[in-house]
Amino acid sequence: MGATSRAAPPAAHRKAGWLTGDDGMVTVESAIALCAFVTVLVMVLAGTSAVLAEIRCTDAAREAARLVARGDTDGARQAVARIAPSGATYTVDTQGPAVSVVVTARPAGSLLPGVRVNAQAYAVREPDAADDFPSTSGPPPPPPRPTEGSAR
Repeated sequence: MGATSRAAPPAAHRKAGWLTGDDGMVTVESAIALCAFVTVLVMVLAGTSAVLAEIRCTDAAREAARLVARGDTDGARQAVARIAPSGATYTVDTQGPAVSVVVTARPAGSLLPGVRVNAQAYAVREPDAADDFPSTSGPPPPPPRPTEGSAR
């Protein structure tokens, strides 16, 4: 009886056709498929995180713009800190009666390097909240009357 290696398949298996030249291919294909599945899953989760971060930025920008328009800048800061994703920044731009707030954040922290989401919201200042916005008193002017020949 000759010595056989433990790594060599038994002769009975070779004769029965159980072992072919493609032994181990299923293992390699399974490993590649598993890696592809995990990669796609991570990409889907990162994309979902980015969409959710943008929705939160939109909500925070809208609320901050509304609060700044009412004259509550401290409340706007607190609203952005509470609603927006952690680490978000915001800027407020006022031009006349218009208020613009931009909230910017990184979705999923550093999971998506180089990706930033932002949202912008606009509001018009309340007459008593704006220093340079003229306030009016009295009833609003009546609507214009239609003249002859004009379409209704």
